[in-house]
Amino acid sequence: MNPPETTPDASAGPERRPHPRGLATLFFTEMWERFSYYGLRGLLVLFMTGLVQKGGLGLDDTTAASIYGLYAAAVYLASLPGGWVADRLIGAQRAVWYGGIIIAAGHFAMALPNMRTFFLGLALVVAGTGLLKPNISAIVGGLYPEGGARRDAGFSIFYMGINLGAFFGPFICGTLGEDYNWHYGFGAAGVGMVLGLIQFRVTRGRLGEAGLRPGSSKPPGKATLAAFVGGLAVLVLVVGLCLGGAIQISPAVLAQYAQKAIITIAGLYFAGVFFFGRLDAVERRRVAVILVLFVSAALFWAGFEQAGSFFNLFAERHTIRSIGWLASLTGRSDVVVPASWFQSLDPVFVISLAPVMAWVWIRLGRKNLDPATPVKFGLGLLLLALGFAVMAWASMYVAAGEKVRPTWLITIYLIHTLGELCLSPVGLSSVTKLAPRRFLGQMMGMWFVAASLGNLLAGKLAGQFDENALARWPALCLPMILLPVGLGLALIIFSKPVKNLMSGAN
Repeated sequence: MNPPETTPDASAGPERRPHPRGLATLFFTEMWERFSYYGLRGLLVLFMTGLVQKGGLGLDDTTAASIYGLYAAAVYLASLPGGWVADRLIGAQRAVWYGGIIIAAGHFAMALPNMRTFFLGLALVVAGTGLLKPNISAIVGGLYPEGGARRDAGFSIFYMGINLGAFFGPFICGTLGEDYNWHYGFGAAGVGMVLGLIQFRVTRGRLGEAGLRPGSSKPPGKATLAAFVGGLAVLVLVVGLCLGGAIQISPAVLAQYAQKAIITIAGLYFAGVFFFGRLDAVERRRVAVILVLFVSAALFWAGFEQAGSFFNLFAERHTIRSIGWLASLTGRSDVVVPASWFQSLDPVFVISLAPVMAWVWIRLGRKNLDPATPVKFGLGLLLLALGFAVMAWASMYVAAGEKVRPTWLITIYLIHTLGELCLSPVGLSSVTKLAPRRFLGQMMGMWFVAASLGNLLAGKLAGQFDENALARWPALCLPMILLPVGLGLALIIFSKPVKNLMSGAN
């Protein structure tokens, strides 16, 4: 569809209102998209491992975790071609519109009680998110051509929309899915995306010229466009053959190959830029720092993203979820909190703690004590390790045959959110400062690749927590304690040399 006619005051001058009217359009679009994404995230592993007699797929934990890891990794990888399509072909506004439509179609496909439509729905959600997610952020930036503190404040408001959607999604979709029917939860995620599309369409004129046209004035060459269309056609064909049963694949094996492929591609890319990118001495040092941040981020997300897989199953199977006051209120003795509700803890903590963390960094900065980027990354990794130390402790009780109180998981999510606030906001900003200008877009893409690799590793790790070998669980937590501690301490100890490599970009 063509975008609607825009009004002259679509982005409204700053003298008349603190923020452009279009920010509300993007706020609610992103809120509903995140509602659908995190609503699905809270149900995905639970549905795949659920008993067939109760409507689940009945998959083993390893297979389900591998599928989850592949799905989450693909979402981040899809942002790369999604950004290219918007920049070179259709513009960010159309990318958001079509992406939302594809996402909604994916959720409604999953609402049908059929295994093939379930996997088709996952593929559609991946494709749609790849179009919507990177480009809606680009439009936010386009609303503030003047940049500055006003733009930063706009992104902070936009970020609240993300967390509001992430909070309500697991509550609503999780309750419908776990307590009534899995497919009701998937359908509710689709309804949320449709609500976001409706308000986007109705208020789209407020966006003005921001993201209306492709970012590049030079259209792609015929060879490039043919390669893109051909690659897309091959991907659609392979997905179709897999859904039709003509190609049989093992998710665990596919995840293993995907992990090796991503590591190889990342290694070759950094080597190519480092040795053949015609970098000067300063740029070479900065690219080396980006590589360190890439590895650190991948390791962090490998642990943090257990929230949707292993931690989710831990909540379902090994956590006491009955609440006395809720049972009294409903008059039922069997009332339990859905496991997916724990997925809402992270956005609650982010909304509550992000302003506090920002205040702490500002106060430290006024005293010239603001930690350097490598120190913040190191703190994030140490907090990740601390969270897994708490999980190892809780796993000892589970290995002894007990269920644990929800305070264990609440504590883990709190610690990991603090780690996220140390690492995630700083990482993206650091890449924009460190990357050579001619490689900025590519380096930003590699940041998404780090998240993709982390999600794949998260799925692999989650699959190792065998329900038939509970005694091994504390030991399985050790790698996610020792590796982050080692790298985190190294970043803190050698922060001064790393900061020197950044050459004033910190």
